Amino acid sequence: MSSKLCFETLILLARPAAGKSEIIDFLKNTPLSERINKFHIGHITELDDFPLLWSWFEEDAILEQLGYPRLHTDAEGYFHGNHLWDLLIHRLSQDHKKWQRDIVDSTECQTAIMEFSRGIEHGGYERAFHHLSPEVAKTAAILYIDVPWAESLRKNRKRFNPERPDSILEHGLEDRKLEHLYKEVDWEQVTKSNPEFVQIQGYKVPYVVFENSDDVTTHKGAALETRLEAALKRLWRFKQKLLKA
Repeated sequence: MSSKLCFETLILLARPAAGKSEIIDFLKNTPLSERINKFHIGHITELDDFPLLWSWFEEDAILEQLGYPRLHTDAEGYFHGNHLWDLLIHRLSQDHKKWQRDIVDSTECQTAIMEFSRGIEHGGYERAFHHLSPEVAKTAAILYIDVPWAESLRKNRKRFNPERPDSILEHGLEDRKLEHLYKEVDWEQVTKSNPEFVQIQGYKVPYVVFENSDDVTTHKGAALETRLEAALKRLWRFKQKLLKA
């Protein structure tokens, strides 16, 4: 299992294009010993619902070309019901369970980084947490990257590469779809009862808010390193406090 020096499960939450994938990319390119000492992150395994979601888009396009009904989305790319957002969370939890199985005998520091975005339109974080497995919640800590709606919109436009719409770092949404799905979020409502943790599946899961309205994640320089180190060390203290309670 993971060393006591590292988070076992770090959940990154935010609006699209807020900086989640950029933070993961920065951590992956930080030497392991430094990553452990500064950020409490070990060998990284990424658990991201975007590749799952994108595969559904591709499958639906193929089915339509073959003359069959689309399984997951309509012609504009909207899901056939919010239950499919729930399915993505269950898939992430399932992948997390496989990851835990595979590292059970590891003596090295291991961290699963799970990332997703949720807007009020499709149930928000409250609904997502309801479907997250107890096994994830038991080991998790949350880093919420906070950006205003306008910043999410700006960076979504900037990062989109039409030649690589399936790319983790270069995918994007049309403005109207981004607004429909993600303009309104429920993070503040979900966390208003306690400044240090949220209740998920009967477990107290610590959280910290990483302020990124000034976009320190794009260039991945000293400003990002300093702010991320402070945020994750604070989150680590919250996690250790709960473990000792």
